[in-house]
Parts: sequence; C-alpha cells; structure tokens
Amino acid sequence: MKKILFLLAACFTFSACSMNAKNGMEAQTQKEVTVKDHVEVLYFHGKQRCATCIAIESNTKAAMEENFAEQLKRGEVVFKVIDISKKENEKMAEKYEVTWSSLFVVKYKHGQETSENMTEFAFGNARKSPDVFKAGVVKAVNEMLK
Repeated sequence: MKKILFLLAACFTFSACSMNAKNGMEAQTQKEVTVKDHVEVLYFHGKQRCATCIAIESNTKAAMEENFAEQLKRGEVVFKVIDISKKENEKMAEKYEVTWSSLFVVKYKHGQETSENMTEFAFGNARKSPDVFKAGVVKAVNEMLK
C-alpha cells in the first residue's frame, strides 16, 4: 500500500514539474517573439587572442561608435563582445556555431532573425586594412537597418 501511495505521489510530482517546464517555455517563446526590432553586431572571442582578433574588436567598436552613436543609445543597434570560453556564453556560441573568433551582424525584424557571418572579411581586413574593414561593417549594419 505504501508503495502505491509513493508511486502516485511521484507521478503527481513529475507531472506538475512537466507542466511548470512547459509554462516556462511558453513564456520564454512569447518573450522571444516580442523582441524589439534591432541590429546586433556580435564579436566572439576565446581566451587567447592574436593581434588580428584584437584589431577586429577595436575596429568594430570604433566603427560602431563613429557611425551609430545615436542608434546605440536608442538600442536600435547593439554591439556585444562575447567571450566563448565563459560558461554563460556557451549557448550563444552554439547558436551561431562559433568555435573561435568570429564576427556576425544580426537583424531582428518582426520576430525574424537574419544574420551575416563577416568572420572571413574581418580576418582579411581588420588589421591590415582597417578603413576597408570599418566601411564593410558600417555597410553591413546599414543594410540590416533597412
């Protein structure tokens, strides 16, 4: 008899946990849909960074501050530096399939996400052609803002 009561209590507990998990997921999904339209510039890096990796971050930051200061203040454009070696950033790295330094420009519009991987362009230009690099970042952000 005690075993039956224990099993009933366990079943009740598991079903209650399952319902709470589903409700939490529904709330999270609703939050994701209501994200304000904006553009994010995401620079991913690991613990060890070479001169080019550092140039990508500093030149991206400069391009953002020089060309999008007002949009940054209003939250229309967001610049994030993400250390993929930190546990709290694992999901973001997985989402964009990042395993090393990378640069993405991401557009959120009407609940839809569009991203452009600019990593190859960044490594080819950030250090040796910083003006070309900055112009390319500005162009990509402007395209995404349309």
